[in-house]
Amino acid sequence: MRVLLVSNYELDAQQSMLRYADFLRRGLEEYGHNIEVMHPPALAGRLVSRAHPLSKWMGYIDKFLLFPFRLRRRAVNFDLVHVCDHSNSPYLQWTAGVPSVITVHDMLAVRSALGHFPQNPTGRTGRWLQRWILKNLPTATRIISVSWKTKMDLEALLTSTPEIVVIHHSLNWDYAPISQAEVDAVRETCGLAPSDEYLLHVGGRQWYKNRIGVLKIALQLRKHPRFRGAKMVMAGKPWTAEMRSFCNEQSFSDAIEFVDPSNEQLRALYSGALAFLFPSLEEGFGWPILEAQACGCPVITSNRPPMTEVAGQGAIFVNPEDAIAAAQTIAEEFGAAASLKDAGRKNLHGFRMSDVIHRYHEAYISTIADAAQQH
Repeated sequence: MRVLLVSNYELDAQQSMLRYADFLRRGLEEYGHNIEVMHPPALAGRLVSRAHPLSKWMGYIDKFLLFPFRLRRRAVNFDLVHVCDHSNSPYLQWTAGVPSVITVHDMLAVRSALGHFPQNPTGRTGRWLQRWILKNLPTATRIISVSWKTKMDLEALLTSTPEIVVIHHSLNWDYAPISQAEVDAVRETCGLAPSDEYLLHVGGRQWYKNRIGVLKIALQLRKHPRFRGAKMVMAGKPWTAEMRSFCNEQSFSDAIEFVDPSNEQLRALYSGALAFLFPSLEEGFGWPILEAQACGCPVITSNRPPMTEVAGQGAIFVNPEDAIAAAQTIAEEFGAAASLKDAGRKNLHGFRMSDVIHRYHEAYISTIADAAQQH
């Protein structure tokens, strides 16, 4: 089968989406399919720096003016076109009638534009863009959702849809427990002593990551004997001014900022952590939950989907918006950390790469068959 994977604009540096397309390419090629990955050209976008106010608009020229014509010319050479990110749903208009699949990773930006999340207001241009994205989603022959929660959001927002198939993510990197020496080397990079215990959070600056909530829970946990000396390592993007102000006001000097760690560094941090703290308010899927479980790290996450869906039985579930109650729950249930690790390892069996790729293979075959019947 000849499959064209439409990936993201590389200058946007959406690493998780770029890795997702590469994961599909590798897996589907091993399955025997002929795969090509196509990106919008980075032409106009290179004329200004990424910090320039016009950068976003130059990117729009590349993505929505120059790329569609290239896509239409190329798509006719394939049996199926897979748009790998729902934010690129307008490209479905340019697939030259070839059967199409689109992956929906979450509906958070669309729902924000519709006013579902007052804490995340969307500007006029953003509202228009998200309406355009939503309008084009049903034009795919089939939609793939990465979680049952995202499927529920889709069904609530779309009046009519093609078939929606849920295919969970698998791990997209070799996360696994590693040696104490490797862990200690990364601990030193963070300024941690060999004897220091720490909680770990991994996440970006998106509002739903609830990083202030992470810090509040960590502070409350320090009131419980088991966590009294535990530090808090915040790995990912730079802190916000709100986070710095909170730590200063609370004299929380044991909160450690670790910006843009590599996969190898994250693997070490997961492997050495007392627990992984992931109290997100919303997610489309929640990859870090699986990463932590793969490294043998006890997971603490939100008591709402899709976190409950992804973590299975391998987590302590807390209310992400009540730091005191969350800390109490963690303190009461953390004695079973060893069984949490075991449950986490078992949970990973449901997210094997080979099984995930097989489900994509089946979805592609069904999509092509459905398109043939419609014609």
